[in-house]
Formats: sequence, C-alpha cells, structure tokens
Amino acid sequence: MTVYLVGAGPGDPGLLTRRGATLLAEADVVLYDRLVHHSVLALAPVSAELIDVGKRPDGSRPGAALQEEINRLLVEHGRRGHTVVRLKGGDPFLFGRGGEEVEALTGAGVPWEIVPGVSSAFGVPAVAGIPVTHRGLSSSVTVVTGRVDDPASGVDWDALAKVDGTLVILMGMKNRADIAAALVRGGKPESTPTAVIERGTTTDQVMVRTTLGQLGEITLGSPSVIVIGPVAALGVGGSPPPGPAPLSGRTVVVTRSGSRGRSLVEALHRAGAEAVEVPLTEQVGPRDGGAALRAAAEELDHYRWAVFTSVNAVERLMGELRDARSLGSTLVAAVGAATAGALRTAGVEPDLVPAEHRAAGLVAEFPDYEPGSPGNLVLFPCAEEAPSTISEGLGAKGWEVRRIHAYRTVALPPPEGWLLDRMAHADAVTFAASSSATAYAALKGPDGAPLPVPPLVICMGPTTAMDARALGMTGVEEADGPSSEGIVAALARNLAHGS
Repeated sequence: MTVYLVGAGPGDPGLLTRRGATLLAEADVVLYDRLVHHSVLALAPVSAELIDVGKRPDGSRPGAALQEEINRLLVEHGRRGHTVVRLKGGDPFLFGRGGEEVEALTGAGVPWEIVPGVSSAFGVPAVAGIPVTHRGLSSSVTVVTGRVDDPASGVDWDALAKVDGTLVILMGMKNRADIAAALVRGGKPESTPTAVIERGTTTDQVMVRTTLGQLGEITLGSPSVIVIGPVAALGVGGSPPPGPAPLSGRTVVVTRSGSRGRSLVEALHRAGAEAVEVPLTEQVGPRDGGAALRAAAEELDHYRWAVFTSVNAVERLMGELRDARSLGSTLVAAVGAATAGALRTAGVEPDLVPAEHRAAGLVAEFPDYEPGSPGNLVLFPCAEEAPSTISEGLGAKGWEVRRIHAYRTVALPPPEGWLLDRMAHADAVTFAASSSATAYAALKGPDGAPLPVPPLVICMGPTTAMDARALGMTGVEEADGPSSEGIVAALARNLAHGS
C-alpha cells in the first residue's frame, strides 16, 4: 500500500528511469499528468486503472481545486492497499507540487516513495546541445517558474536580472514579453542570448534562438523551456539537424512485443515518428511444456533436414541444444532472411533459403526425396497454429515430416480508451506476423464497431502481407527487409514528409 511519486521525465519516453518503468509495470492505479507520453502509460498493466489528472493551460481544470482532488485520490487508493503510481512530468519535486501530495499522504498515514525524474529544466536544454553551465560562461543556473499572474511582482525579476549565471524559465511562454521587460528593467542587456525550446526531447522538438529583447516576439507554444544567458548561444553541434526527419509528425502503431518491438519503436523514434505500442499477441510455450521439442533436440541425428519458418522456432530449438554443433550433419532450411539471420546468430549457416520468402517458396525449392538415399525424416518445429503448407508440401515430395510444436501464439487483452483513439487516428500500422493482423482486424472501437485500420499497413514478409489483404485491409505494403530498419524504410517511402 505504497504511493509512488514518479518523475516521467521531460517528454521522451526513453528518459523514464528504470525504477519508474518497474513500478509502472506493477501498478494497480496510475494518476498521470497531461504531458506524460502515451507510450509511458503503455508500460502499465492492461488491468491498471488510468486516471487523467492533468491541469489544462486554458484553465478548464483549475490547479488549486484539482490538486485537492488529486490528494484525495492518492489517499483513497493508497488506503485500499493498491500499488499507486502518481506519474508526473519532469521531476516530482520541481514545480510538480509533489511536496503538497507528500504532505497529504503523510497526514493520512499512507506510505509514500519518491522516484526522481529528469527535469525539463536540464534535460531539454541538454538534448538541444545547450549546457546550462559552461566553464568561462556560466558557473550557476537558476530555475524559475514563469506561470504567475503578475510576473513583475510574483518573482523578484530585478534580483534575477543581476545574476550572471544561466536562467531557465519553465511555463513562461504566456508571460514571456512581461518577463523579458522585467529582466531588462532590472539591468539584463537586451542582447542577452536566449533560446526557446518547444516540446523538447520529443520528435516534435523545435528550437528558436533569439535575444532577450526579442523574446516577446517568439510564437512557439507550450510546453516550452526558455534559456537565458550566454550558454543559449551554444549547442550548434548538438541541435537537431535542419529539416524534418523522414517520419516527423507521423504516428505509427507497433503491434510487436518484446525486444524486437522495442527495437522497432526506437528506430521509429530516430526517424521522427511517434510510436503507439500495442502488442496484440505473445508467444508462449507449447501445451506439452516443450517435452516434444526436447525429445526432438536429443534425436537430431535422426533427421535429414530441419526446417524453420519463424525466428521463434529457431530460438526455441536452439535453446534446447548445447551449441550449434548438435545439429551435426542435419541440413537446415530457413523460410526467409529473418529466419536465416536468427540461425546465423546461433552459429548455423542455412543450407536452403528460397528466393520467394514464404512457405510455398520453400516447398517449391526443397529437393525431392530420392528413394534409397539415407534418411527421409524432416524436423519441422513450429507454432501450434502454423498452417500445413510445409507438412503437406514436403510430404508430397516423399519426405516424412515430423511437426513439433515449439510454441504457440496467444492473443493479449485488447487495448481500451485512449489507446484505441490513438490507433484509430494513426498514419500507419506494422505487422510482423499474420497473427497480429488477425488480432487487429478483430478489435472494436468504443462504439462497438470495428476499429478503423490506418491507411498504410506495413507487413514483414509476403505471407503476412497476403493475409492482411485477405482480412480486407487496404494500403498493404511489404517492409524493405526483415528488420526494424526495413519497416522504417518502407514507412518513409510511403509516408514522405508533407505528403
């Protein structure tokens, strides 16, 4: 029954701490702020209750009244014995009113813990290449809020104007002209270098360099960080490259799970896209607990061939072997480049990779069994739900195929609420397997109608693309290779910036 006040960082979901990610994965209840990235929320279990407690800059959710309600919810859920995560942008104790929430929890006798986060005051300038302290230019940094009713009287701007170090202003865009005037009146030169960074650390980051005297003319929106001082002129080498990234402003649904899903998300982020992580399926062990696969691994010398049609099958079988030498003289076939790559990673060079990367292509290029030659057994480790193409096709060529269930694919609980909305308005969706396409086609929107499929569907491999089209999906294209980079390349080709 602990309430955790977790800093979500300055915007980039990759800047969430490992401790924060661990707690989110265990949360029963998550109270989150307006600026918390949706992919951070996606780390919470599907069973967790997500409560939006974000304040609105337009005043539609006034801070004072809402803060009392937040305090009440934290105490209420904490007393129920739930694992509660209060997810706050930046750091909980830097203009996050975390101290007030701690006071409320302490007064109610509810245990709490603080998990610090990367503050936008330091993280945003850093990502833009601006050091808030720099030898010979600035030996101190002052962080101040610009969200005050009367900037001239709410903060001692005269005193701040006389400080030689760096001044970082958060939540100051509404009052930027008044703030600049107050600092100039206090003696800060109008020529003082100034940088304004909107949506820092995200794929939508925009930075404008100006001077203090011209700060009021900058029209960037919120959230923005304002940096005032000599260091604001630095960072040319660390600034984002000129022009938009190839997928800047695009939203892509990622249905892959595990490390390969994370690799794709990171590749999309590098290309400027916003990834919506919605794993729809996962691979689990076969119903027999892997007994048949273990038995086959112990008798590999009985098989003339081992045929693989998925990376998962490779990883499952190789996990049962001492090393690649256990394959001995057994020949190995891989359905395509991704599966062949997994074999090579395990130290096995495939003997057959068909030109047509699909089960039918493998069957077409597989040699006929020559009667009288030694051994006609073929090991086919696969998913429980794998089609019969390999077994029937190779059987027709005289081979005795032993189909061994190495794993099974199961559907995950469908997403709800805000995730469905993000998916429905995405520019593209990616599928690494037919099972994910099938699961997506079965999703329902909040109104009970089928969830719209984004206009562009990128599939890894011809079989997945064919099955996606069979499900009625349009705009289906194949990835430019069996990798995260191949998916991103296909997305960039079909979603050229500004098209």
